Amino acid sequence: MSEVKNIIAAGLGGQGVLKVTDILADVIFRAGMDVKKSEVHGMSQRGGSVSSEVRYGKKVNSPMVPAGEGDILVVLDSTQLDVVRPAIKSDAVIITPEDVPVDKLSTPKALNVMLLGALSAHLTEFSEELFLAALESAFPEKLHTANEEMFKLGRKAVL
Repeated sequence: MSEVKNIIAAGLGGQGVLKVTDILADVIFRAGMDVKKSEVHGMSQRGGSVSSEVRYGKKVNSPMVPAGEGDILVVLDSTQLDVVRPAIKSDAVIITPEDVPVDKLSTPKALNVMLLGALSAHLTEFSEELFLAALESAFPEKLHTANEEMFKLGRKAVL
């Protein structure tokens, strides 16, 4: 892979946007690629707009996705789609809660993991096992089974 791939996650404070990009960056790092991550803007209180970017490839010079260069956008709250749209390519893959079976969420807090599963289906250069290992290391043991189930439901919805 010689080009840099740009992924943006957006949502509202408290939805786990940063957790999605932390796990994604871990997956990419475990795969041995150069990865940069940044929190572009965010509110520390629950409910404010939050977005985070991950860039990866053979060599990444900056953590910031250039305007209009996002390849994939993961939106945890559909109200943020228009807010972030200027950051993505016209043919970008957009993953929203409407793309996954939210009626099967074990808890609303697991939406980020379900959407991470959907995202993983688009990142074929990384194995499901690599995602599951990074997911497991990101959460306490008591959440492993539920998170794996939510991840697999999200992944299956896109495959």
